[in-house]
Amino acid sequence: MATQYQQAVEGVVTPQMRRVGERERVEAEFIRGEVAAGRLVIPANRRHLAGDAATGVKLDPVGIGRAVTTKINANIGTSSVSSNEDVELEKLRCAVRYGADAVMDLSTGGDLDHIRGHLIANASVPVGTVPVYSMIADRTIEELTTDDMLAEIRRQAEQGVDFFTIHAGILRGHLELLSTRKIGIVSRGGSLLAKWMLHHGRENPLYEMFDEISAICREHDVTYSLGDGLRPGCLADASDEAQFAELATLGELVRRARAAGVQCMVEGPGHVPVDQIQMNMTRQAEVCDGAPFYVLGPVVTDVFPGYDHITAAIGATLAAYHGAAFLCYVTPTEHLSLPQPEDVKAGCIACKIAAHAADVARKLPAARDWDDAMAAARAELDWSGQFELAFDAEDARRIRGRDLTGQDDYCAMCGRKWCAVRLSRQVKHALKGH
Repeated sequence: MATQYQQAVEGVVTPQMRRVGERERVEAEFIRGEVAAGRLVIPANRRHLAGDAATGVKLDPVGIGRAVTTKINANIGTSSVSSNEDVELEKLRCAVRYGADAVMDLSTGGDLDHIRGHLIANASVPVGTVPVYSMIADRTIEELTTDDMLAEIRRQAEQGVDFFTIHAGILRGHLELLSTRKIGIVSRGGSLLAKWMLHHGRENPLYEMFDEISAICREHDVTYSLGDGLRPGCLADASDEAQFAELATLGELVRRARAAGVQCMVEGPGHVPVDQIQMNMTRQAEVCDGAPFYVLGPVVTDVFPGYDHITAAIGATLAAYHGAAFLCYVTPTEHLSLPQPEDVKAGCIACKIAAHAADVARKLPAARDWDDAMAAARAELDWSGQFELAFDAEDARRIRGRDLTGQDDYCAMCGRKWCAVRLSRQVKHALKGH
């Protein structure tokens, strides 16, 4: 059976393209054209599309690309220190509730196959993974064989994973470029593969087996998310020779993925100063032939641990405005700990703000309608209307309710006498009378 990409190239509008068009309020034929051009992907494993018999949940297709609204991803998953499948399910539901368009299971502790299957069975959004994590669940990276790698990728594709982060762009020759870096490699997948290459004295096996991996992805319609194993982990390492050497390889892999009939997006940098964000987005689009760009943040300063969801939202707004199509959230626990449900909520909301702000600035059709409706409700001091429109109505009601309840035509910030909006309404009414 042909992939979304192959069918799009052949002129076929699939049900998934129709659903994405419906969600984006554009014609399905427009979506088909973007998929065919490689500028938009619809991560939709056939197994996940079929749904889970026990839960009754199935995938609701999502389109990721510059021609549609900016999407956000939430990373969840256990660690070797903390492993609880019920908490991960709670985090999945929290992420979706607060705006995540996709989630990635980055579990490294517990029964990884069971946790992954549990999440897929309960996820209506696309689920992504980094298969190399599971490859070393019961062995060291040095012990890993190429047969082990392909077997794990195949197992996850059969399980229903919608997109894979495959770190096939980090090559053995790139490692010598790391000597000037302050931190080196901060990507878990990138560091594992670097260690494998040095131990075996060989090239990156995921690069060498890219055609075989593509065949598995094509069979199940799994989308590539080509991983940035050499992404910068601090401002000092941003936009260096190592990062861009890997990016050149990722551009090559984009073309190979498309030739194999596989959908493909590309992952981008993590820590980038504000003044370098536009250049990074433009360069990726040129090198990777317009493939959707998936960025982590970027985090724009290194010195606010505990608040990195905010520093990342600043970078993400600029990234989405200048070229990114998919934003990976950052939580307050980044660099510190495994996120809990409340951290997932904070990360999703910060990232959603960034995505929406960028879409408004890009002047996407109807992107500002929501804001204009809120402005109208505020002008009328219509609290019920404001709560209905608020992204997080529960928190909005709770905050107002700390001092005032009901439909009073003012808030506790200014009070009745000093409320500028209330006074402005009086002025407007008086002018109408003249």
